[in-house]
Amino acid sequence: MTEMLTHAQIWAALDALGERYGLTASALARKAGLDPTTFNRSKRQTANGHLRWPSTESIAKVLQATGATLDEFMMLVASKGAPTGARKPRPLIGLAQAGGGGFFDDAGFATGSGWDEIDFLADADEHSYALEISGDSMAPVYRDGDIVIVSPSAPVRRGDRVVVKTTAGEIMAKELKRQTARTIELKSLNASYPDRILVKDEVSWMARILWASQ
Repeated sequence: MTEMLTHAQIWAALDALGERYGLTASALARKAGLDPTTFNRSKRQTANGHLRWPSTESIAKVLQATGATLDEFMMLVASKGAPTGARKPRPLIGLAQAGGGGFFDDAGFATGSGWDEIDFLADADEHSYALEISGDSMAPVYRDGDIVIVSPSAPVRRGDRVVVKTTAGEIMAKELKRQTARTIELKSLNASYPDRILVKDEVSWMARILWASQ
């Protein structure tokens, strides 16, 4: 028998998603461009007991704002909002500093010294690490001081937000627009900056952004 989604499951998943990104219900709504009271517990049920469900549009805006995937959200729905990972230290380094060399191996895994640590609700991927955003080239999705959790071992698909390191040492966060046998096309998160098309020989590695602490 197919199990139906419940009102409690959907709201628990939204609460858990907010917690994962360090956001209260009102902060999550603001980040998604919604009225700050949209996800308040007082609005989840009317005075006469009628259940109010979050709209598909509001959920879509939350996923877009946080960078979470639909798969992530559905996992939280299935687990009824239960945490899917424990808080544990992750290597942390500034994005600008990371381009200096010596911090990653050829596959994009954290290596070497010079890393700090951050205690963060991360997924089960033991190879994930944190990068601190600097500058405005990734605004409004990621702003100066935001921290993104990156996994070099997670599969990368079209539409994913990724961190890319070129063989010249440049590190950037973009959206994967398209990948062919010869090139990688990247869409800029900030419309003021141009999209990039890189020949694969120019790319040292590409790793998926799992989520952000903002």
